[in-house]
Amino acid sequence: MSRDFVGALLQLNAEKQVPREQLVRTIEEAIQAAWRRTEGDEDIHVRIDPDTGKIRAFRARNVVADIEDPATEYTVEQAQPYDPNAKVGDLVEIAQLDPEHFGRIHAQTAKQVVLQRLREAERDVVFDQFANREGEMITGTVNRVEPRAIILDVGKGVEAILATTEQSAAEHYRIGQNVKAFVLEVRRSTRGPQIYVSRTHKGFLKRLFELEVPEIHAGTVEIKAIAREAGSRSKVAVASRQDGLDPVGATVGQRGARVQSVVAELGGEKIDVIPWHDDPAVFVANALSPAQVLGVDIDEEHRIASVTVPERMLSLAIGREGQNARLAAKLTGWRIDIRSDVSVAEARAAAEAARKAESAPDERVAARNGADVAGEELPDGIAAIQGTTDAAPAKPASRTKKAPAKSAAATKPAAEKAAPEKAAPEKAAPAKSARTKTSTDDADAASTVAASTVAATADAATAADAAETADADREPVAAGSRSGRSKTAKASSTDEEVSS
Repeated sequence: MSRDFVGALLQLNAEKQVPREQLVRTIEEAIQAAWRRTEGDEDIHVRIDPDTGKIRAFRARNVVADIEDPATEYTVEQAQPYDPNAKVGDLVEIAQLDPEHFGRIHAQTAKQVVLQRLREAERDVVFDQFANREGEMITGTVNRVEPRAIILDVGKGVEAILATTEQSAAEHYRIGQNVKAFVLEVRRSTRGPQIYVSRTHKGFLKRLFELEVPEIHAGTVEIKAIAREAGSRSKVAVASRQDGLDPVGATVGQRGARVQSVVAELGGEKIDVIPWHDDPAVFVANALSPAQVLGVDIDEEHRIASVTVPERMLSLAIGREGQNARLAAKLTGWRIDIRSDVSVAEARAAAEAARKAESAPDERVAARNGADVAGEELPDGIAAIQGTTDAAPAKPASRTKKAPAKSAAATKPAAEKAAPEKAAPEKAAPAKSARTKTSTDDADAASTVAASTVAATADAATAADAAETADADREPVAAGSRSGRSKTAKASSTDEEVSS
C-alpha cells in the first residue's frame, strides 16, 4: 500500500503540476479532517512520510499560557509529563492511534476532501503560473466562438477569453486556429483562473517585434513609444543603444522581411517605424512621416507643436480622417497643429496689412496736429470749403434785420440795399475760386471738384434766400396800401359829420 501511495503521489505531481510537498500536506489535512468529524477527536493529527508513504495518527495538544479550548490545549504544567522540555507554542503528542481504526466512512470522507483540495491546489498553481505572465504573449487554439467573445484553449484545461472589444475588425477566426494574444489580466473564480487576453493592445505589437527582431529582444534596439489603431495603422518609435546601429533598419529588416512578418500576424495592418529623438521638434517632424515638414514651432507651456508643411503635402500630413496627425500626437504626446506654407504666408500678409491699417489713422492725426501747431496753410481745396461754410451763417442775420419794415417806401430801399449785400457772396465766391485756382496749380482734381461743388451749393442757397426776401418785401407793401385806404375812409366820414 505504501508503494502504491507513493506512486500515486508521483503521478499526481506529473499530471497536475502540483508540488509533491503540497500533495502530501493536502492528503494529511484530508485524513485529519475525516477523523476529526467524530466528537471528542478534535485533537487528532496525521503525518505522512513522503518517502515511505507511512501514515501516523496521534493525539496532540497545543501548549498555551491560558487555556481557552480544553479539548485541544494544555498548559505548560500539563504538558511537561509528556514532554519535559515543553514550552508555550509547542505541540505535544499525548497518544498514538491505530490506523486500522480508520474505517470506510472515514475513507470516503477523506477521498472527497482530497479531491476538493487537489482541485483547489491545481487552481492555485495555474493561477500563479499565468498571474506571472501578465503583460506577456501566449498562444492558444480557438475552442469555440461566442457572440461576445472567443474562447481560447491555452493548455492544461485552462481557457482564455478574447472579448469582441479586444479583437481587430480586420481579422476573422475559425475553430482550431492557432492565435497569439497578449495577457491583460488573470482573475480567480470558482471554476478556476480566468485569463483575459487582447490582440488590439499596443503591448501585443511590442511583443511581436521582440519575437521577430533579435536586436529588440536583446535590448540593443529599444521601442520608445507606440501609437496604434488596431486593424488600420500603427506608428513605432525606436532608438538604438549601440553606436553605429541603425534602429529603423534593424527593425524593418532586409527588404522589410521582419516588419512584414509582424504585418502578416496583424492581418495587414500598416506599420510606420520612425527614429526617436530627444528634440521634440525633430521627433514631431519624424512622427508625421511620410509627409515632408518645413518647420516646427514648439510651445513648451501648453505642449503645442505648430507644424508647417508644403501645400501639396497638407492632406498627406493630416491623413485619412486625420489618422496620421492623430497617431503622431499619441506617439509624441504633443498637440499638433498642421498648416500649409501658403496659409501661413497669407496669415502673415493679413496681419501686416491690419497692422498698417491701424497705424495709418494715427499718422494722419499726428500730421494734422503738427500742421495746426506750426501754423501751416491748409490745402487749397480744404480752404475753399472752409471759406464757403464761414459765409453761410451770415444770411439769416440779414433776414431778421429786414423783417420789421413799416411802409412800402421804407421797404423798397431796404430791398434794394439787401440785394447788393446778398449778391456780394455770389461775386465773392467766383473771385475766391479764381484766386484759389490761380494760387494752386499743383492741387489735385479731387480738391477742385469739391470746391466747385461747395460753391454751387452756396449759389443755390443764396438764390433761395433772395426769393424769401422778395416775398417778405411784398407783404409790408400790401399792408401799407390797406392802411392808406382806411385813413381816406375815416377822413371822408369826418367831413360829412361837420357839414351836417
